[in-house]
Amino acid sequence: MSNNIEADKSALRERVWSALDAAGAVRGPVRNSIPDFHGSHEAAELLAQLPAWRTASVVKSVPDTAQEPVRAIALREGRLVYMAVPRLALPHPFFVLDPAELPSPAEAAANRRTAAAIAPTTDVGGMRPVDLIVLGSVAADRSGARIGKGAGYSDLEYALLAEAGLVGPGTVIATTVHQLQLVDSIPTSEHDVYVDLVVTPTEIITCPPRPRPSGILWNHLTEAKIASIPALVDRQLRQGRTA
Repeated sequence: MSNNIEADKSALRERVWSALDAAGAVRGPVRNSIPDFHGSHEAAELLAQLPAWRTASVVKSVPDTAQEPVRAIALREGRLVYMAVPRLALPHPFFVLDPAELPSPAEAAANRRTAAAIAPTTDVGGMRPVDLIVLGSVAADRSGARIGKGAGYSDLEYALLAEAGLVGPGTVIATTVHQLQLVDSIPTSEHDVYVDLVVTPTEIITCPPRPRPSGILWNHLTEAKIASIPALVDRQLRQGRTA
């Protein structure tokens, strides 16, 4: 991976975080996070009006607070939601939020801390095919490129699902962001996952189709990264790979 690309991404994150901070557009800490932007509820409501949302039975979401309104709407409307375990830190790296089984109301269950306390977890072997993925972003552009905090977890989550045949070219991927998180262009790498939809509190951007990774790109992962994610360690052992 090019060091220049990573440096450019890091500089872009700093620029967006600074703009959000200066505008008072975020609740809580800005830096080193997926911004919990003001208007996240409005962006979620716009997303929920789209045909891709209305036809989705199974939604996979990041656990970030900015996407909590998306999870709440999905659960309220009776959709099955898979929420990634933060940092994919458990052997079963996805929470299962089934509105028919949850002991808490949708709005409470959508909170990542409540979800972690009440929802069972699963590996990809226990999951249904995913119709719609919702990502958090630090920045996105109109081509569908986006960046997160820099740890690469959203890309790895997609890779795990793709390898299991649970997502593919027909799976719609969306991100919700503040208007200040929209930028002209974003440098990308082979493992980066593009989105089909960028939704702000006031705008829906439909992005052109782009190729997607078909599985885990092991040569893009360090030994330390693999060792920190139990699901990757398990796959490495089963596939007879050496770190």
